[in-house]
Amino acid sequence: MTKIAQAARAGTLESSDLFVRVVPIEGEAVEIELESTVCEIYADAIYATIKESAIALGAVGVKLIVQDKGALDYVIKARVQSALLRAYGISEPDWSVL
Repeated sequence: MTKIAQAARAGTLESSDLFVRVVPIEGEAVEIELESTVCEIYADAIYATIKESAIALGAVGVKLIVQDKGALDYVIKARVQSALLRAYGISEPDWSVL
C-alpha cells in the first residue's frame, strides 16, 4: 500500500474492546505502541495479532497506538483492520486478505 491518507481510529475503551489509532511515520515500518490491562500475560500474542493484521493489509509507514481492555483476537483483528482501512481511505477492501 501507499502512504496513509489520514490519521484514523477504531474501537472503544470499553471492557473487552480496544481502541486503535493509526498515525503516519517516516519509512516503511509498522510500529506498535501497546497499552493493555492484560499486557503482563498476553503482550506477545496481542503484538503478533496486531502485526499479522497490518501485514495482511500491506500497511507501511504507520504507527499503531493500541489501548487494549482485554479484547479477544477477532476483536483485535477487526479494530486494526478498520482503523487501517480508514487511514488508507479504502471503502471497498479486498475481502480475500481479511
